[in-house]
Amino acid sequence: MTNLRPRFWETVPLTKMTQAEWEALCDGCGKCCLNKLEYEDTGEVAYTRISCRLFDGDTCQCRDYPNRKLHVPECVVLTPKTLPKIAYWMPATCAYKLLFQKRKLPDWHPLLTGDPESTHKSGQSIMGLTIPETQVPEDDWEDYLIEETP
Repeated sequence: MTNLRPRFWETVPLTKMTQAEWEALCDGCGKCCLNKLEYEDTGEVAYTRISCRLFDGDTCQCRDYPNRKLHVPECVVLTPKTLPKIAYWMPATCAYKLLFQKRKLPDWHPLLTGDPESTHKSGQSIMGLTIPETQVPEDDWEDYLIEETP
């Protein structure tokens, strides 16, 4: 990772990060690409194993990240401006959510380990656990709930 200030996440506010720094915060877990169910009566958010149609479950990456909004209009683009509105459904270990809450990155985060695979090696990603949304009717998503909580 080049063009990143040393330990920028500890000193630079989210709103002042460069685009490269902002993108480097992502640990690559893929959990934000899971379809979630939000219960209207309680506001509770439940994660499913059902992934966005652009998500590659073998690499934990979007198949067309730069153009994702063209293919998936409902995709939420995370920015410092949108973060306060959506942090409640983001994974508990998400760097964006943690820094927004003034908390520290987990010790397995790639920015701390220097290893882009550390998220997967530590068991914190959904690599190999997902089912594409095109294979499961939305009415059946509740049958695919997982334990992850935001």
